[in-house]
Amino acid sequence: MSRASIADYVNTLVTVYVVLIFARIVMSWFTNIPYNRVLDAVLGFVRDVTDPYLNLFRRFVPTVRVGPGALDLSPMVATFALLIVGNLVAGLIRG
Repeated sequence: MSRASIADYVNTLVTVYVVLIFARIVMSWFTNIPYNRVLDAVLGFVRDVTDPYLNLFRRFVPTVRVGPGALDLSPMVATFALLIVGNLVAGLIRG
């Protein structure tokens, strides 16, 4: 296995995690989803995988008040941080 293929693997993992964060954002918009065992398992997986990472940023990034609701900016900051660090790591692996 070459260094380039390991770097490509790291980039793929970062992309998959970004997609999971996006799925978590979409999940937060639809809170009244009818119960389905398979869907519940998928949503639980997405929650379990993304929430520990997002909670790191929720400690430092305050929610923004928008009218009667609030806007959580932590997924956006977490995604930018993940993309930057992922590209740095992949670049270091490539050499």
